[in-house]
Amino acid sequence: MSTVTNALVEGIGLVVIVLFVFMGAFRPSLVVALAIPFSVLFAMLGMRYFGLSANLMSFGGIAIAIGMMVDGTIVMVENVDRMLRESEPETPVIQVVARACTEVGRPILFAISIIIMVFLPLFALQGVEGKTFRPLAYTVTLAMLGSLIFALFIAPVLSHLLMQRPKASGKKVHDSEIVLILWLKRLYEPLVRYFVGHRHLAVGLAGLLILVGVVVFPRLGSEFTPTLQEGTLILRLTMAPSISLTESTKVTMRVEKRLMNVQEITGVVTRIGRGEVGAHTDPVNSAEMYILLKPREEWRFPSQEKLEEIIREEIGEIPGVLTNFTQPIAMTVDELLEGVRAELAIKLFGDDLDLLKQKADEIAAVVEGVPGAADVQVDQVSGMPQLLIRVDRQAIARYGINVSDVQEVVHAAVGGEVAGEIFEGIRRFEILVRYAPKYRSTPENIGQILIKAPNGTQVPLAQLATIQEVVGPRQITREKNQRFITVQCNVSSRDIGSFVEEAQAVIERMVKLPPGYLVTWGGQFRLQQEANRRLAVVVPITLLAIFLLLFSSFNSLKNSLLILLNIPLALVGGVVALWLTGQNLSVPASVGFIALFGIALENGMVLVTYLNSLLRDGVPVDDASVRGAGLRLRPVLMTALTTALGLIPLLFSSGTGSEVQKPLATVVIGGLVTATVLTLLVIPALYKWFAIKPEEEVVKK
Repeated sequence: MSTVTNALVEGIGLVVIVLFVFMGAFRPSLVVALAIPFSVLFAMLGMRYFGLSANLMSFGGIAIAIGMMVDGTIVMVENVDRMLRESEPETPVIQVVARACTEVGRPILFAISIIIMVFLPLFALQGVEGKTFRPLAYTVTLAMLGSLIFALFIAPVLSHLLMQRPKASGKKVHDSEIVLILWLKRLYEPLVRYFVGHRHLAVGLAGLLILVGVVVFPRLGSEFTPTLQEGTLILRLTMAPSISLTESTKVTMRVEKRLMNVQEITGVVTRIGRGEVGAHTDPVNSAEMYILLKPREEWRFPSQEKLEEIIREEIGEIPGVLTNFTQPIAMTVDELLEGVRAELAIKLFGDDLDLLKQKADEIAAVVEGVPGAADVQVDQVSGMPQLLIRVDRQAIARYGINVSDVQEVVHAAVGGEVAGEIFEGIRRFEILVRYAPKYRSTPENIGQILIKAPNGTQVPLAQLATIQEVVGPRQITREKNQRFITVQCNVSSRDIGSFVEEAQAVIERMVKLPPGYLVTWGGQFRLQQEANRRLAVVVPITLLAIFLLLFSSFNSLKNSLLILLNIPLALVGGVVALWLTGQNLSVPASVGFIALFGIALENGMVLVTYLNSLLRDGVPVDDASVRGAGLRLRPVLMTALTTALGLIPLLFSSGTGSEVQKPLATVVIGGLVTATVLTLLVIPALYKWFAIKPEEEVVKK
């Protein structure tokens, strides 16, 4: 939580710096900056109203929305500032402010509404992914709603009260602009004029970016969420089912001594078994070793995966013991998902328990050969010593004894019978009566238990039944009334998606399953597939709704398509950014792409709205494209930079929880690069082909 909070504070600081640099004056910057505390307060009050508590993802949502909170107010205040500089001295300031706010109010309303709409797919997520990312969706949605209220109703009032007409209002518009904006315009205007004059280059640039995205996308790995670096490791030891508590303690102590040889480890705490009260009981052959680590800056290795490899080497092979690395939170989540303590659970369903065990061992052997497989284990379904007492029906018939008579005596002598209760205050204890240990501790002693026949004869149990020691099933697990056995494994040094794809192909090729036996994949892979399937349905519906919203705003199919062109080019930037940073396509990255939809469309809407306004005023389309792009340069750059810089602290944070936020920040920052290039170069160049002619607009009206 502290990591995200620090990133939030740093992001706000960077956004405020950008505002003061680009606005060039204290008062306009102050009006824009006030949108942040207002939106955050609105989001917090909304979260409280909906009964949602603040957590890592809700704070992450605020950090993500920092830059977007000021976008609408930036456009509003920048337009007021421009019109104040252009207006005549005798025109009342309130009229200038009203005209400026009215001009951009409609596109701001639709742009922020679209940003809110693109987060609706996150509300459709269910299960673990829903509980993880729904607080983020609530926070961003409420923060953007607050920013919309501020931009439309509060920013105009503050602009009238705080902003003044520049003293140099009698000069040209750009005479009173700051040096940075003038320098950027001198670089930008010849470039956009060239692209407007050579539209085929703009088409080629857009096509090249899309081609890069098509080539890079298949190279991305996939996973549910990046692995959290929790700062504590858990080493699980699974020993023989028949091991005693004393021997289990000896084994764990030997492993603890080996672990303490690793410099990064400060201590080890072991828990052997778990109590029978609760949902997650464990026998004494299962031990959990909590490994306490030094601060990350004192490690010899750059990553936790490398540290786990060193620990594995230090432990070595322990006869009869299976090892598995996990972390406290990850273990709890995995256990709740599939009942295993690993990232992946391969479930083999079938009827015959022996055949299930045989095929599960074959699958485990195959999976161990797949690169990236670690800690591969098969459920211990056998290995439990049992005493099998099989009644000889012919023998008991000779004595006139019933099967139930034999069973009742064995149950009372070995298992025990409740003979009464003892009360101590309000506490109550059962009195269990059975044979003394020396009369029931060995098969021979049990065979001497006497069974009374109807005629009063005492017959030893050994004459009425066969008694033998066998190794029986330790557990039999079922799902939907069907037996299954689980092969669990972790994935190291590669993404889960490609690992599962390769492992599935290898299992299908090398393991022949009898009819009626099938394999399913669970754990984090299942979560990832469920989230992707749900998003694959909801996201297209949301995009259709966005298109209808754009069409209702512009009343033009051409304008709507031109603005929607932002989306594929923005996605290219996100895909390339993930690939360059070595990250995988995950649910947080998908959330970043969803956020990118709205951010990319916002600047396109404001620019096209202004170009349409110039065209209606009679400005030729080429001149309108160049002039409009130049006048929108500052707000476009400011909205892109404030959003990107607001996410920079999340991109470089390294504390617990930052792993989930980093893919999201990477996608948005990378997408903003290509989306801004499109907005500033490609849209002005292609506007002539997508513009509404004034006579067409008159006919529509």
